[in-house]
Amino acid sequence: MRSIYADCFSGVSGDMILGALLDLGVDQAAWMTELCNFGNDRFTVNVESVERTGITGKKVNVQVPDQRPVHGTHLADIIELLQSSDLSPNVQHRSAAIFTRIADAEGKIHGVDRNHVHFHEVGAADAIADIVGACIGLEMLGVESIACSNLPFARGWVKCQHGIIPTPAPATLALLNGFTWYDDPRTVELITPTGAGILAEYVCRDTSGNICHIPPFRLQLTGYGAGSRESERPNLLRLCLIEI
Repeated sequence: MRSIYADCFSGVSGDMILGALLDLGVDQAAWMTELCNFGNDRFTVNVESVERTGITGKKVNVQVPDQRPVHGTHLADIIELLQSSDLSPNVQHRSAAIFTRIADAEGKIHGVDRNHVHFHEVGAADAIADIVGACIGLEMLGVESIACSNLPFARGWVKCQHGIIPTPAPATLALLNGFTWYDDPRTVELITPTGAGILAEYVCRDTSGNICHIPPFRLQLTGYGAGSRESERPNLLRLCLIEI
């Protein structure tokens, strides 16, 4: 069975997942065509090779014209956008499930029903590109589940629509119940809600809903996806394509 092991030594974000998937060997031209056809001028995407502390990886940049959010940023609007697209049924389903998870987490934090959550940053076109692009890439690799390393619990502060909040962001933690964490001395946001939502949807779980421990595997390929920030430690996500 083909799977992916996500080695999140510097956290995880949507764009890091995209970069690592492309570095793993996803057909970039085919991936770009499918994603940009879905985007329909809501966003444009370019990919570059970058270096982070001596390790090369792929950096995916999503540009939104005039930084305008996609039309409709409630859950129902995004699901309608997905269902009216030419994306495969699997990509539609997985993308909708990720947004539903994020809406549930945001709703829990803010005390509102998930259908009343306004996505703000997460509902912006670049985050939609990250989520849909990740689902497209995973489908192209034939991957249905992800095994995940322990996650870095880094403390700090980040500015969002609601003001200054601690990291990991409350919605990020709500998405990652059941994951194993370790203390990390860095004071920056290492895990974004978008990255957390993708992990939460694809992580392998047993019949009781508990996150699976990774079994012995055969390593096939390794890919690195870069974040935007330069740091002393490599700001990269490592995805390992594995055979269980």
